[in-house]
Amino acid sequence: MEQKPISELMNLRAKVAIVTGGAVGIGYAIAARLSEAGAKVLIADNDENAAKAAESKLNNANANANANIKACKVDVSDEKQVEAMVEKAVKEFGGVDILVNNAGIYPKESMLNSPLADFQKILAVNLEGAFLCTKAVAKKMIEQGRGGKIINITSVDAVHPSGVNLSFYDASKHGLWGFTKDVALELAQHNISVNAIAPGSIETPGTEYRKAVTEEEKEKYLSKIPLHRQGGADEIGKVALFLASDLSSYMTGAQILVDGGKLLS
Repeated sequence: MEQKPISELMNLRAKVAIVTGGAVGIGYAIAARLSEAGAKVLIADNDENAAKAAESKLNNANANANANIKACKVDVSDEKQVEAMVEKAVKEFGGVDILVNNAGIYPKESMLNSPLADFQKILAVNLEGAFLCTKAVAKKMIEQGRGGKIINITSVDAVHPSGVNLSFYDASKHGLWGFTKDVALELAQHNISVNAIAPGSIETPGTEYRKAVTEEEKEKYLSKIPLHRQGGADEIGKVALFLASDLSSYMTGAQILVDGGKLLS
């Protein structure tokens, strides 16, 4: 096999990516790194205003590199909206080569005190949404005949619970990890790799609540992480870039833990 130079290994200039939940936090960081590597990126998010703001910010940040970012409003639990999202990527950019299933919700709820509807809502976004996006994108990738990369954002909770009252979230993330492995087997024949990233504690707008705790409580929390800090969203973005690029050319069905060593403790 020909050995590509480093300059080509992370070159995504001929690629089109869809990042769900891409307007803020981890999703935005992933979109930023893929864009920096040259990919055309469709930022798909349920918050249309936030998606448009991210589109403007990234296009301005990479203006000299001719960045090409588009925003798209989508509820990933709605099949018709997901199909429209894929068609928009095709219409705007000519196809789709990379999918990042990042959209997710993570409310803390007591299993004993919650109605079935709450459980179903979390599964609809976190697990069914990944299924709908993967199905629609994989069909397009197969039609294109040039393979592709699918990256699912799971969680350390896909491996081990991180706290109480996250049973619904944990069920969705365990399910997404299982889904990742089997779909990797199914799509390998089409040269489509399917991998997952399992973030640990990452500072994002969704974890702002941690800033409200006392310094003593924060220190106690961080002491359980061997690197003694929360991760940054870009630290997930960099791993996503690795999985989206030729650096990970012989990987499929894998899950990369990015948790500062938390599970070791």
